[in-house]
This record gives sequence, structure tokens and C-alpha cells, in this order.
Amino acid sequence: MWLVNSSIGRKVIMSLSGLFLIVFLCVHLTANMFMYVSPEAFGHACHFMGSPLVMTMVPVLAFGFVIHIVYAFILNARNLKARGNEAYRSGNKTQIPAASKNMLALGVIVLGGLAFHLTQFWAEMQLQVLLGRPEYPALANMGIEELAKPYALAKIYFGNVLFSIIYIIWIAALWFHLSHGFWSAFQTLGINNRVWFKRWNAIGIIFATIVCLGFISIPVSFLLGILN
Repeated sequence: MWLVNSSIGRKVIMSLSGLFLIVFLCVHLTANMFMYVSPEAFGHACHFMGSPLVMTMVPVLAFGFVIHIVYAFILNARNLKARGNEAYRSGNKTQIPAASKNMLALGVIVLGGLAFHLTQFWAEMQLQVLLGRPEYPALANMGIEELAKPYALAKIYFGNVLFSIIYIIWIAALWFHLSHGFWSAFQTLGINNRVWFKRWNAIGIIFATIVCLGFISIPVSFLLGILN
């Protein structure tokens, strides 16, 4: 019960659920990168993401999100209660990273962006499969080949400047959240020491940058005509 009732236990749950979601991000980014190969290659990647094998993981993924979000609010509420008006005051004037002080706010922005994203792509694809309906209702009667539909859907949304700006802001918030959360997770799990503290911090920044630049490259490429 220490995982639920103790502060360190709750942090461990946060760390494990966060690392689980990071794995999903890597898989999702890998699928997105197939857009640079061809519309058909991206179509195959999306079909794999919608396969029964992957779809069975959807409830697990959703549970991971719920756990991560719920525990984020619990930890933040307890930290605020414990600190009172002394939030982040340090006797040795230790500099607290901005991302560390605003992880909950960043998480809320990421959650809002995710909800927005789901109403576009997931609702057009996996949700339709779950409901037993034809996929891509937004592309109905457009005569697009089945394998090219995921790419065509991406082109419609990312070709919209406003949508792309919102998406980029979302990914920027994700960068701040990841850059701190990555090394913090390993610190909580005890996979850390004086030597590896700076290393995990650097690895986290590099990892977050690569992942987020990968996601941002998609709307930018559509807007610049690199992808068409």
C-alpha cells in the first residue's frame, strides 16, 4: 500500500506511468515519420496502429494517462498544502527550473492539446473502428484510396495555419514537460547519483528536443510544401 499511501510511492507511480507514456510517444512519432516516405507508407503505419494488437493496448494507454493525471493533481495538492506560503523557497538560493515549478500547468496544456488532437485524428480513425463505423468520415465521397486516406487527413488539418499553430504550441508545452519529467522519473526511481544527475538531465533535454522537433516538423513541412 506504500505505492498509494506514501509520498515516494505516489511519485513512483507518476514516474512509471510517465515513462510508459514516453514509450507511446516514441511509437507515435515513428509512425508519423512514415509521412516522409510516402502516403502509402504512412497508411500502412496507421493501419498497424489500428490493428487488433495495438487496439488492445488502447485501454491500457488510457489508464496510464488517467493515473498520471490523477496523481499529478494529488501530488500538487499535497505539495501546496505542505509548503503553504513557502512554495519553492530555498535557504541556499537553489535555482528551481521553470518547468519544475510549472509541471502541473504544463500538464494541463498538454492534456488540452491531446483532447484537441483526439477530436481530429483519433476520432476519424480508431474511434470509428471501435464504434463499428467506416473510418475517415471527413473524407467520405472524396474518392481517395484507402492507404492514402491517413495522409490526406493529415494534409487537411496540418495545411490549416491555425490548427498547425495550436499544434506547435501544444508540442512546445510538451517539450518543457518532457525535458523535466524524463530525468525526474529516473531520479525518483533511484537510477541516479551525483554523476548521472547531470547526464540524465542532458539526456532528457536531448530526448525531448528530438521527439518534439519530430512532431513539429510535420505541420511545418505541410505549410512549407515539403509534404504535399
